[in-house]
Amino acid sequence: MRGVMAGSMRLLLCSASDAASVNIRDALMEMEGWVEEGALQGQPCYRRGGDLLATIQEVHLFADDVDVAVSSACGVPIDKVVFLSRHKAASGIPTLTVHPIGNFSKADLGGRPSTLVKASPDMMTSALRDLTRNAQGLGFQVSFEVTHHGPYLESPTMYIEIGSSEAYWGNKDAARAIAATLLRPNLVEAPKAIGIGGGHYAPRFSEVVATKRISFGHMIPNHFADHADDDTLRAAVAMALEKSDGAKLVYIHKKSMSRARATHLRHLVESMSARAIDSSDLEGI
Repeated sequence: MRGVMAGSMRLLLCSASDAASVNIRDALMEMEGWVEEGALQGQPCYRRGGDLLATIQEVHLFADDVDVAVSSACGVPIDKVVFLSRHKAASGIPTLTVHPIGNFSKADLGGRPSTLVKASPDMMTSALRDLTRNAQGLGFQVSFEVTHHGPYLESPTMYIEIGSSEAYWGNKDAARAIAATLLRPNLVEAPKAIGIGGGHYAPRFSEVVATKRISFGHMIPNHFADHADDDTLRAAVAMALEKSDGAKLVYIHKKSMSRARATHLRHLVESMSARAIDSSDLEGI
């Protein structure tokens, strides 16, 4: 996989407390080439090329600095982290999701308040594109989610999930689609951006990556942006750009807000020496 330094590993992390996570881990292990290397919490770790597959007992959300713990236990530097996880929503709609992590305000579900974890826009966006292809015909929606919840890590991190209810967490086909996405990546490098606007499932950002050359890092939903004063929002945007591999572009989902609000956000972004964009500014793929 391009972008992985010699000797470093991308950590694929399973939680034994999470049925979907175990399902994805088992699908990964069905693919040939894994070699046992080290152990964590009494569980063996497995290496395949530039990937290290490890299992922890606790729920992912509160596994702060787990990248450091795995690196120490297995004796290899960790370059990026992918959490294998369940997704739960009241709708119960079968959905496969990809998202960055961190908190724009409170830390009710792990991590640190008003602190984001580094994102890897190219890895995350490429994973969404690949997962969309690999899950065709399975009856699952595939989408980004906006930035939310913990844990806190120093390594660039993303979640990849099966949801949205217990009825789907054990779905073997969904797990195999995720396994193929992770172990047969088609990593595409593109201009990096953060997103502002829309709801929790970031529908516009999920749609635009299907046809435009762009990679999304952190995404700020309207339910945060609409209640933040300008100073708070400016700080959130600056942090999101920095933690999205130094992105300089801000995609504003204008149709999710009033014209006046979109104009205000564009001026705020441009006052920070970033560039506000929409689909018309992007090349096709």
